Amino acid sequence: MTDPLPEPWLRGPIEGIPALLQPAAHALVMAIEDVKRATEGLDEGDLWSEPGGAASVGFHLAHLSGATDRLFTYARGERLSDAQKRQLAAERPAPQARPALEKLIEDWGATVAAAMRQLSQTSEDSLLTPRFVGRAQLPSTVLGLLVHAAEHASRHTGQIVTTCKILRGSREGATTR
Repeated sequence: MTDPLPEPWLRGPIEGIPALLQPAAHALVMAIEDVKRATEGLDEGDLWSEPGGAASVGFHLAHLSGATDRLFTYARGERLSDAQKRQLAAERPAPQARPALEKLIEDWGATVAAAMRQLSQTSEDSLLTPRFVGRAQLPSTVLGLLVHAAEHASRHTGQIVTTCKILRGSREGATTR
């Protein structure tokens, strides 16, 4: 058996990403890899389960895509579109509108790919440019938004990993009793 790859931040710079944005890029790469690994073989019935009242894996996946897209939009100095506002409302969908795991993973992958493109096109000279968030126009910077997007993705990825372990453990415990 071969050793797994080291974590993304230990693999060296990601080609095309400015040096100061490498940590954000590495965090996003790690988030997509960890999500794929954690959800591999996840039972579709568990996707929207809320063990102990915790948010479902499905919610976290939908939120990862939507929140990352919104934060990168603010980093570009743009306001949210109507479609992004609808996406926000749809992150906790009604049971009949819940997407399948494959769709959620596909959406998260597309979001990370778009984020990586944006990181590659972001000038280091622009990182301290003021940006404003939401209706309240709360102050941030390009760098603040990009770093927050990466750490926010990391937090939700950790919740996905933990929830998947709980779901699998509950299922295994139920079958061994």
